[in-house]
Amino acid sequence: MTFDGKKLAEQTKALLRERMEQYKTQYGRVPCLSVLLVGDDYGSQRYVASCEKQTAEVGMACQVIRMDGQSTETEVLEQLDRLNRDTNVDGILVQMPLPKQVRTEKVVDAISPAKDVDCVTDTNVANLWKQKRNDYTRFPVPCTPRSAMRILEAADIPLDGAKAVVVGRSNIVGLPVSKLLMNENATVTVAHSHTKNLPDLLRSADVIVAALGKAYFITADMVSEGAVIVDVGINSDPQTGKMCGDVDFANVAPKCRMITPVPGGVGPLTICSLMENVEGCFLRAQTR
Repeated sequence: MTFDGKKLAEQTKALLRERMEQYKTQYGRVPCLSVLLVGDDYGSQRYVASCEKQTAEVGMACQVIRMDGQSTETEVLEQLDRLNRDTNVDGILVQMPLPKQVRTEKVVDAISPAKDVDCVTDTNVANLWKQKRNDYTRFPVPCTPRSAMRILEAADIPLDGAKAVVVGRSNIVGLPVSKLLMNENATVTVAHSHTKNLPDLLRSADVIVAALGKAYFITADMVSEGAVIVDVGINSDPQTGKMCGDVDFANVAPKCRMITPVPGGVGPLTICSLMENVEGCFLRAQTR
C-alpha cells in the first residue's frame, strides 16, 4: 500500500477549519503562529510561504516577520523577545538556517517553551524524553516525527512489540521519532553512518523510518517482504533533479505492506502537525 499523505492532510485541515470556527466563538480569536524569517534562503522562503498558505486555508492566524540577512544577533533576539511577550502570539517558529552572524543555539535558548512549536528548546526536548506514553496535548512534539507517527496510526500499523529501525540520528527527526516509537512499545534501533551490517539490520525490521538524507540509499535487497517504510528523506534525484526520498521507491514498494512516497507522503502532513502544535499552545495558554 502506498500511503496517500495528501489525503490525510486534507482530512486534518478540514477538522482544523471546524475547530478554528469554534475558537472564534469560544475565545474571541483563533490561534496565531508567528514565523521569524531572517535572510533570503530559498528553501526557507518556500516553507514559510507554504505556512502562510495553509494557515489561511484553515482559518488560523499567521504573521511572518521578515528580517534582513544582515540583521545582528541582538536585533533577532529583540524581535524574539517581543514575540515571547505578545499575548496574541501563541506559537513561534524561528526558520532555520539563520545567517552566520546569528548563533542558532543562542536564538533557540531565547524561545519561550510555551510558544515553541518546533520542540527545539531544552525544556520541550526534555519533556519529550521524559514522557512514557505519547500525549500530544501536554507540550509540542517535533512536526515531522509527529507526522510519521500519524501515518503509522492511520495505516493501522501495529507497533506494540514491533522491531523498528530508524536510519538517521538527527535531533530534528531520527532521535525524536525513535522516542515516539518506543512510547508505543516498539523495540527501536537507531542506525547511522557508523552502523555495521546495516542491510542485515534493515532486513530484520518490521518498520523502517528513513531519515538520513541520501537519495535512494535503501534498496530492495535491504528490505524484507511485508515491511513498513516511512520515508522522511527529501533529496534531489541526481539524474532528473526532481524531489526523491531516501528509499528506492520503485523497486522497494512491491515488497512493502505500506510505504510512503516522496513527494506526497510525510511532507503534506508536516505543516498540519505544525498547526496542531500552535493549536496546542493556544489551548494551554487559555488555562494558565
